[in-house]
Amino acid sequence: MSDEARPGSDLVARQVREEARTAHGIYGLIVGSAVMAAAHGEAVGRLAVAVLITLLIYWVAERYAHLMARRTVLRRRLTRPELRRELSQGWELVTASYLPLIVLVSTNLLGIGLTGSVLSALVCSTVLLCLSGWRVGGEAELGLGQRLLSTSIAGAFGVVMIALKSLLH
Repeated sequence: MSDEARPGSDLVARQVREEARTAHGIYGLIVGSAVMAAAHGEAVGRLAVAVLITLLIYWVAERYAHLMARRTVLRRRLTRPELRRELSQGWELVTASYLPLIVLVSTNLLGIGLTGSVLSALVCSTVLLCLSGWRVGGEAELGLGQRLLSTSIAGAFGVVMIALKSLLH
């Protein structure tokens, strides 16, 4: 019996896609935060573009790796539907950083300097990471203690980026 014909295979496929979307979102927040934390003396607009370009490069690299791995496993060229499916996945890596970038640009437009705007965006990313950790813990049906641990670990990535920004600048 093929995977498609097995009862529950649609549910498993949906769960795997949701897992991948969540992982891409968390990873995108961390990478976007790392770019903001490591940047030196850039204008806000240039920094926002640098974050987006970096995330797009990561997305392209990840999609390339998946395409090559799939082709290696299948031992044939991928069909157009397979290519389209692969290239439509993983966008959360890029889109997860939209809100922190909006915070970065809007706080700067409100008169906050570059450093303050970057710190505001990093705090936004940290809050989003904490919310992701809390949500994932809930979906995994973790107890309160484990859910708080999940939240703390996710948020720790953001705290490290804030510390890095503070130490570098």
